[in-house]
Amino acid sequence: MALRPPHPPRFDAGVALAGLAGGLLLWGFGLSVRPVTDPLVLFDGRWAVLVPLTVLAGCELLRRTAPRTALALGTLALAADVVTRGSIASIVMYTDLMYAAVVYGTPGTARRLPWVTGVLTIAATLVPYAVWQVPDALLFGLVAGAVTFGPASTGLIVRNHRDAAEAARLRAEQTALLAEMDRVQAVTAERARMARELHDMVANHLSAIAIHSTAALSLDDPATSKDALGVIRENSVQGLSEMRRLIGILRDGEDDREPAATPTLDGLGTLVEGARANGLDVILDAAYSDVPAPVELAAYRIVQESLTNALKHAAPGRVTVCLRRPADALDIRVTSPHGDRDAPRAPGSGAGLVGMRERAALLDGTFEAGPEGKLWVVRATLPVTDIVQGDT
Repeated sequence: MALRPPHPPRFDAGVALAGLAGGLLLWGFGLSVRPVTDPLVLFDGRWAVLVPLTVLAGCELLRRTAPRTALALGTLALAADVVTRGSIASIVMYTDLMYAAVVYGTPGTARRLPWVTGVLTIAATLVPYAVWQVPDALLFGLVAGAVTFGPASTGLIVRNHRDAAEAARLRAEQTALLAEMDRVQAVTAERARMARELHDMVANHLSAIAIHSTAALSLDDPATSKDALGVIRENSVQGLSEMRRLIGILRDGEDDREPAATPTLDGLGTLVEGARANGLDVILDAAYSDVPAPVELAAYRIVQESLTNALKHAAPGRVTVCLRRPADALDIRVTSPHGDRDAPRAPGSGAGLVGMRERAALLDGTFEAGPEGKLWVVRATLPVTDIVQGDT
């Protein structure tokens, strides 16, 4: 299907009509640029002026949609106007075509036209003066500069300012886009951090509550039920305490209250005692020196989540927690029996393994978890040198 030519903008149509109306008004009053006796006038009839005037008005319709074509046709029409008595309206419309060719034309046209018209202006100034040796000959250069070089240089200035404004607008949009991307990434990272903290703090206590409440409901033994309810209460209190700590962190010291300190490796003993109270047979073997705070928090959460998974899924048997500190890393190894489990299970979503892997990755460490024979082994190596301080 053939493409339909673009319609001229309404402003261009108005310019064309205004130029044509102005030319017809001047023609009606008999006003012209040159007298009949001028040697350049080859067609001295009054009607001859209307031909280039009409052509130039038609070119104004193309000043934005086809500026180079409009300028080429307008140049021919202006040359025809020179050999008639001429019209001021034709000259004015031609200057607008020159201006539009620079502003709306291709970048190459915008660069070349000021140079070409500048050279023509210099030639129109020097050649007539060299031939006739009279000061009046300099007027040819003045007229040529006013009709060609002046509009072209003005158009170049306008185009440069327009391009600069467009570039500034694009830079502003890119800056806003980058800022929005940074904001989204920051929000996503913060949400992931909060999800890990919430999961690691609450999952352990809720898993113990779920398992012991199941045992209390399934066994018709008052003593066992009483013990289970005691464990449930203790985990509920600890879970509420952890939730308050998280809320304190989110409030960031609102009402001049500082949030509770984050867990450290010194709290592993208490964590293991809590796991033993929940029914796990846990052995802690920890030998480490001082490590950075981000590594401490990540290691504590990995051990905590490993014990939570053991409570929910491990078979009866001993769980071992081993921490070692080589020269440049903290090694964590947690093993638990893997196989059939007769005790009640708590449902799992896999978020714990994802969280542990993310914590290790944020510190440029490694994480592995999987079965090895009859054991489920969790391994993590966290570098302790060149640590970037931040939330994990």
